[in-house]
Amino acid sequence: MHPQVFITDGHWRKTLAAVRALGEKGISVTVGESTRLATACFSKYCSRTVVYPSPIQSPSKFISFIKKELSRHTYQMLLPMEDETLGLIAKHHTEFAHLTYLPMVSFDKLEFARSKDKILQLATRLGIPIPRTWYIEDISRINELKHCLPYPVVIKPRMSSGAVGISYPKNPAELTHQYFSVHQRFPYPLIQELIPIEGPGYGASILLDENHQVKASFVHKRLREYPVTGGASTLRESVRYDDIRDMAISLLKALNWFGVAMVEFKLDPRNGVPKLMEINPRFWGSLSLAVHAGVNFPYLLYRMSRGENFKPVEHYETGKRCRWLLPGDILHFICNPERMKLRPRFFNFRDRNTSYDILSLKDPLPALGRIMTPLTFLYDHDMKQRLKTRK
Repeated sequence: MHPQVFITDGHWRKTLAAVRALGEKGISVTVGESTRLATACFSKYCSRTVVYPSPIQSPSKFISFIKKELSRHTYQMLLPMEDETLGLIAKHHTEFAHLTYLPMVSFDKLEFARSKDKILQLATRLGIPIPRTWYIEDISRINELKHCLPYPVVIKPRMSSGAVGISYPKNPAELTHQYFSVHQRFPYPLIQELIPIEGPGYGASILLDENHQVKASFVHKRLREYPVTGGASTLRESVRYDDIRDMAISLLKALNWFGVAMVEFKLDPRNGVPKLMEINPRFWGSLSLAVHAGVNFPYLLYRMSRGENFKPVEHYETGKRCRWLLPGDILHFICNPERMKLRPRFFNFRDRNTSYDILSLKDPLPALGRIMTPLTFLYDHDMKQRLKTRK
């Protein structure tokens, strides 16, 4: 069977989730990465692997390689999975759209969605609640604000950057020092009120077609994260939360969105109001939970690529859990001073309702790959750079 879908960024667990989600449907998948040791490449559902030039170190060579790959082989669809590859391919959107089905927006729309300040201001116009936010346009304003902020507050880069550049000053002196420190790397970051840690995080994952119509929706609740103070979810659960879903759809429709995105909210425990945090304008790390609960986003995109007309997928199993054990939940356990009081318990490995991002009896080798892939951070400059950007 000839490869039908090309997926980039084989190192990441969301890529593994997409490979499995398509492979289990009998679709042949080629996985690309800038190193040979990549977790998704160990999957039995990976039909073929390719090593491409680094999208970080050699972006023009990466683009040329992908163009040649798509020209030499017949692919039904291209799925870029990470910010670096997504951004580069979006810059050449028209060229790639002539070679295969490319379910993503233009570069301008992608950059808008990644801009926290623009998204928060758009949400305000749409009536979607956001944390109280201060937009700094002149660095001298810090001296005006520092004595009247509701400490502790959060400093965040304007452009989405994972957990990089985020700090939590507790007083005016810390604000001044930390703001200028972040400003040197990420100019004019935002200052936001800190939503109390007791408030759970939610993610609304949405798929829209070329006409900006919803084809699938899914909501999950974060149960554990790493870092413990806020980061990628290490354990999450499928839930129904129609208000959050509806706000996410409203926001994405205002952007004339096409493809997948995950809109993140945090429930403010002071008033019970979910507040918008940001848009993740690509596939998200917890993709495996959506598939486990019954919303197979990669396969739905594949069906869209074939021109199939299907009813929106809105129903899924709630109460399903998925866990990022290697190494996410292990690190959460080590770093959480309340580790022995975790609910659900860390050592509950027999819960039939819980699946795993990487561990799988049906597809065991990616676990070995995940254990081996950190070796690439020792010798591969590209992977070292990616690790730095996620600290």
